[in-house]
This record gives sequence, C-alpha cells and structure tokens, in this order.
Amino acid sequence: MASKSSSNILDLVPDNLLDIPQTPRALPRVMTLPGIINDHDDDSDISSNCRERKIIVSNMLPLNIQRDPDTLKLTFSFDEDSLYYQLKDGFTPETEVIYVGSLKVEIDISEQEEVAQKLLDGFNCVPTFLPHDLQKKFYSGFCKQQLWPLFHYMLPICPDHADRFDRVLWQAYVSANKIFADKVMEIADPEYDYIWIHDYHLMILPTFLRKRYNRVKIGFFLHSPFPSSEIYRTLPVRDEILKGLLNSDLIGFHTFDYARHFLSCCSRMMGLDYESKRGHIGLDYFGRTVYIKILPVGIHMGRLENVLNLPITSRKVKEIAERYNGKKVIVGIDDMDIFKGISLKLLAFEYLLNHHPALQGNVVLIQIVNPERSSGKDVQEAKRETYLIVNRINDQFGSPDYQPLVLIDRPVARWEKSAYYSMADCCIVNAVRDGMNLVPYKYIVCRQHSPYFDEIKERQQHPRTSMLVVSEFIGCSPSLSGAIRVNPWDIESVAGAMTSAITLKESEKQLRHEKHYRYVSSHDVAYWARSFMQDLERASKDHYNKRCWGIGFGLGFRVVSLSPSFRKLSPNYIVSAYKKSSRRAIFLDYDGTLVSQSAIVKTPGDEIIEILSTLCDDLKNTVFIVSGRGRKSLDEWLAPCERLGLAAEHGCFTRWNRASEWESSLPTTDLEWIEVAEPVMRQYTEATDGSNIEIKESGLVWHHQDADPDFGSCQAKELLIHLENVLANEPAVVKRGQHIVEVKPQGVTKGLVAEKILSRMVEKGERPDFVMCIGDDRSDEDMFESIRNTVLSASLSCATPEIFACTVGRKPSKAKYYLDDTGDVVKLLGGLANASDPKPGISARFQVTFDALF
Repeated sequence: MASKSSSNILDLVPDNLLDIPQTPRALPRVMTLPGIINDHDDDSDISSNCRERKIIVSNMLPLNIQRDPDTLKLTFSFDEDSLYYQLKDGFTPETEVIYVGSLKVEIDISEQEEVAQKLLDGFNCVPTFLPHDLQKKFYSGFCKQQLWPLFHYMLPICPDHADRFDRVLWQAYVSANKIFADKVMEIADPEYDYIWIHDYHLMILPTFLRKRYNRVKIGFFLHSPFPSSEIYRTLPVRDEILKGLLNSDLIGFHTFDYARHFLSCCSRMMGLDYESKRGHIGLDYFGRTVYIKILPVGIHMGRLENVLNLPITSRKVKEIAERYNGKKVIVGIDDMDIFKGISLKLLAFEYLLNHHPALQGNVVLIQIVNPERSSGKDVQEAKRETYLIVNRINDQFGSPDYQPLVLIDRPVARWEKSAYYSMADCCIVNAVRDGMNLVPYKYIVCRQHSPYFDEIKERQQHPRTSMLVVSEFIGCSPSLSGAIRVNPWDIESVAGAMTSAITLKESEKQLRHEKHYRYVSSHDVAYWARSFMQDLERASKDHYNKRCWGIGFGLGFRVVSLSPSFRKLSPNYIVSAYKKSSRRAIFLDYDGTLVSQSAIVKTPGDEIIEILSTLCDDLKNTVFIVSGRGRKSLDEWLAPCERLGLAAEHGCFTRWNRASEWESSLPTTDLEWIEVAEPVMRQYTEATDGSNIEIKESGLVWHHQDADPDFGSCQAKELLIHLENVLANEPAVVKRGQHIVEVKPQGVTKGLVAEKILSRMVEKGERPDFVMCIGDDRSDEDMFESIRNTVLSASLSCATPEIFACTVGRKPSKAKYYLDDTGDVVKLLGGLANASDPKPGISARFQVTFDALF
C-alpha cells in the first residue's frame, strides 16, 4: 500500500514553515581560485578552476562556539573531536573541504550575514540558520521522536511507548532538508564537486539535490542502525525516504546487517533487486546503479594519542592506579538513554558479585554516564532505574573502604575518560541497539598507549593487554572478533562474560589485544573517509556516459539514466517511415505490452482488437503476436482478428492467420522431461506460499509473484539450480525471469520464431522494408537481437530496412527505442492504424488518440 504523500513538494510544507529568513546576501556559489570569489545569481553551468572540493553536509557544523559575556561577540573554533572534522585527514592536502550544517546556538537574524561571511572566510563553513520553531520540530520532533526510536526498533504501539507519526513534524523535516539543499547548491559546482551527506537527519536531501542537477555526485552515510523491513515499513513516509536515499550514488552503512535491511526494504517495497558487481553491491534504479558501501567508521589515532600524552592525563592515570590498586577495574562509558543497556549491565554486575563471592572486594565497575541528549520520560525512567540499582549494589556489597560500583554522572572531559580507559582491565558496551559505538576502539588505543604502561608496565616487562565485552547488537561488534560478544538481555551470560574477561590468562588477553589494535590502527577515520570517497568517485564516473531524464513529482522524483543511443520512439518519425514503406513486419508481445502486467483482466479490450484488425487488414502488413502464453488463450482472446498471426509459448506453436493450421516448432524428441520437472516444481510450490505452476503444452512455469519477495526469490534460485541438475541430460533449458522460473524445450525462443517469420517472408518475395518489434521483458530481448541480425544479414542486404525495436519502460535494453507504458503502445499502434491503407471500419477515435501523442 502506497504511503500518503503529496504530488508536489511544496504541498507538504505549510506557508509559515517556508517563510524562512534568508541570509541577507547570497553566499558565493563558486570559489574559482583560493581567495577569489565569484558571485553568480543564476543557475547557469559554471566551469570550476579551483582545486578538488568535497562538500560535507551534516546536521551540525564541526565547530565550537562561545559568546564573550562582556562584548557578546561570538568566537568560533573547529571541534577537533568531531568526526566530520576528522574525516578530512582521509583526503589529499590539495583537497578543499567545505562544511554545510547548522550551528549549535541560535543566531539572531541581524547577525546572520556577518556570521555567515565569517564562517565561510575563516572556516569554509556554510551555516543553514534554521528558524527556532523549525529546528525544534525538525530535530527534537521528527528526528528524535520518530526516526531515531524507529531506527532503534522502538514502535509507537501506545502513547507511552514512543511518539506516533505527526505529519506536521514530517513537514518540518522536509522544509529543513530543502533549506540544506538551497545552501549546498549556493556553493556547489555540480560538475566537479563531491557531496557527502551524513546521517538520518538528511535522508531526503539527495532528492532535492538530484532534482536541481541530474548528474550531481552524492554520497550518503547512515551512522545509525537501519531497521528490518518489518519495522521500517510501519513508517507512513517510508517510500519518500527510500527514494531519497536512492537518489544518492553511494549509500554507506556500518555493517552488512544494516545494509541487508535496507536492501530488503528496497526489494519488498519497490521491487528492486541487487547484485554484486566485482565485489561491490549495486542496485539498478531506473538505469542508474546505486552502490552500497559497508565499512565501519574508525577513530582519529593522532587525536587520542595527543590526549594521552597530556600531563593532566598522566596525573589522573596515577590517581586511578593508586585508588584501585590490587583490584580488577571494569569500565563502561555510555549515553544516558534507553538503548544503551546501562541497567542491564548493572544487573549483570550484581549477578556476578552474588555468584562469585571471591570477587567481592576485588572488582570495581566504573560507569561513566554522558549527559542525556534528550529529556523524555523514557530517559528519566532509565536514569531513575540506574540509580536504584547502583544504590542497591553498593548497600549490599560495599564497605567503608570498598565501593563496588562507581557511577560518574557528570560531564567528563576526554582526558579523564582516556585515563579510565587506560587503567581498565576490561571495557563493557552492553547496548541493546546502537549504530556504531566507538568506545571499544578508544579503549583499545588507550590501553596500547597508556602513560601507566609506558612508566610502569614496561619496567616490569608486562605486555599490553585489553579485554572487551560487547553487545552483538552494536555496529562495531563484527569488526572485533577477539571480543566476548553477548546478548545484553541475557544477564547471566553477561555476568559470565565479565568474569571470563577479568580472569582470562594474560597471554590470551595479549593476543586478543594485539589483533584488535592491528585492526583499529589500520582502519582509522582517515582510512574510512578515503575508502568511501574512492568508491563515490567510482560510482559517479559514468554520469556523463549516459543520457539522463528527471521524472516524478515532489519526493517521488528520480533520474532515469540510459545509453545515449536509447531514446523514446517518436510517433512522427515512425508514422512517416510507416507511410513510405511498401512491405512491413510487425511483432508484438502481449503481457506487459498490449495489456498491463498488473491488470487483473488479461483479455484485450475492444480498442486493441479494432486496432489489430485494422493493421492486419492493410495488405502491406504482416502482424504477429509473439507471446509466452498458450495457444488456446491467444486463439480465444484474439479470435476477431482473422488475419493476425500468432506465435504461442515463445514460438513453439505458430499460426499465420485464423484460417491456417498451427505449426509446431517443437523438436522431434518427446517431452518426457516434463514428468521429471513437474514433481520438483510441485515440491517448491508446496513449500512456498503464494507460488503456483502454469502447465503449458511445451513446458512448465513456476510463478512466485504473490509469494514473500525475499523467500520467493530465494526459492527461485534454489529451484533453478535443482532443475538444472535433474535436467542436465535432457533437451530442455531452465531460465529465470521476473518472478518466474521456466522450463522449455531447447532451441525455442522468441528470437528464433521472429527469424523464421522474416525468412518465410523473404522466400515468398515479400522482403520487408519496415520492421517493428515491441516487447517488455527478457524474452523479448532475444527478439530484438535476432531481428537486427536477421534483417541486416546478407539475405536481406538488397535494401536496408527501417528497424524499430522498442521496449516498454525506460530500462537497459537491446532495443534502440522505448515507450513508457502499455498506454503509449496502444496510442502508437492507433496512429499506425490510422495511417494504414485501406482502413475498413476504423474508428475516428484513433485519430484523436494519435493526436494526443503530440
């Protein structure tokens, strides 16, 4: 069921939300040379002479902002801990990086022009300046109340369990994304710049950018989980967001699980299949290949090592070492929210102390809680539960000189966190759902470069060690093969994992640590950014090798990208060629060409019958319906067309007109292999709900269109292999098509029957000088190729005929032309019927229909 959306993007946005204060002076569109700015107010194409540029678009700019209390002046500096600032290390020194995003503080409209120019000149940053009300509805509303919970598998089943969909908040999300698009296009040169968009706040931004410029180079990286299709499809605007992402050239995810869920949504909701192309996963989307990148983000090694070398860090490390001397230290650092599993972690620690008395007094869990990013009732409940468990554990197991659980609930500086990482024997991340979580990576690096190790451990000749207990539901888990993975809901197992981590042999701890450090140090943030950008360059390198059209309205906009030689069949051109010709051959597919694939009633309407009859009544024409359907159905449905030729079951049976006999193209060998194939198909039919078998005279077809998309596709692959094995020595071929697996005799294709008909015409002295073939699926591709080869062969070389091979729908094809849908096909045939001579009984409506094509 299609989600409710508007046909025009502006209809989604109330007038008051679009009444947004603009930056007083438009920002420069292109910096042609460093320090030289050209202003262009129009949207004309501009050649760029500047160095290579990357435009990083994120919800927030990577800036620290302070306002002087005396002068009230704003001062800015780069946030060196921001991922978006750190990723520039993955680019060459010559690359210019421009940042687009919002500021963390609200700027009065009177200051916006000055601030915008200051940030552009000094920091290469372009602020978006979202109005306060819009920012609140966009970020705190739609992003945090609806997208974030849903992407973490939290459904709004009742009012107390997440917020239900609010279209006003969705409208704010659309408005905010449009403002971001305006700012990006103010400074982007689409011909040369690469645009990298980050996270779920901006998932429809690619649509706005692609609509402005079809060949813009767009990468998108999702830093949160992507939910399974069962969760995602509950979102009322699911199609709009999917189409937004698919307007990118490259979409990145931390893990294959997240990518797999996205691909499943594309398959189930949009009918898109993916395939691996030389190791890269690609989705064909209207002729464009949208690539999928799977690579977890890394950390900035240099930044973390610098913090570890600070004197204040060394002092804190010594303080921790003295305070917890002789005790095993477990550290956890988490945001205070319902998905980080803090209370589950504490319960597991309580279980550990209860069931391992020897560890009482010898182990300490230090839980650092980052300030909560939202203040909802769920967060407050999680905080209340956390304090209850902490107090209970310390009351039961604590003593005047021993506190088993230390809760640090205040802002903690990076140097202090690094000190705790350095001194922890084990780090535990117990989130029930998290996008990536870099805490384990930071812990590993801090253990390797700890000032304490440098000063004490090396003197005692102790190797570097670290132990990790990580939830299997976080993004970094697959990359940490030496960690102890746990199900955070299984409290006993988590307690057992913590026990193992602190009691494991030193030699094994060392091996696990060395393995992890090799990975983390080689897959840092620079490697991640460089790898993503290399793939984006590869994904967008063919932009100018194809012709592009923008189709669709509003958030349904997408770009069709096809070969330069592939174009829409012009009614004027084909009618002109039709009139000039003296002998014509016309081949038409049935399903998907004359009648829509989605039509419940498959019989042809009166209009189609009348058009076909008129074309057949012209003595210059030889008209054939070439279909995979059985001859009984075609004979019954098309009986009024007496001079119409029929080729049933892909050409197994051919009839030149109603008065002639059916000719069989079946090999002389028997069809006993059907008795072998049918039981196999029935086995898969019984196992696959929604599938069925179509029994033909010459073969069998297994349909799975009404089955579960994923399961049906999986079963079709297995059935294909199974049938190929059992029929390996039989005169039959097994082919897979759109929602079908077909078994048919060898040597029978639509291409061969078209070749046979053309050869027969030549033998009769009726060499065609006009050949038209229209079809919509894979079996018709054989016909397109065969007709081109046959017509251009030496036997027909006396005069080169006009060939009109036309597929239905804009998609890659061996045909030279396309028509959009069956409606266009019928209109075109009506125009040809109107141009036929003689025209017995043709309705005047053909002329009206044909005129509508122009």
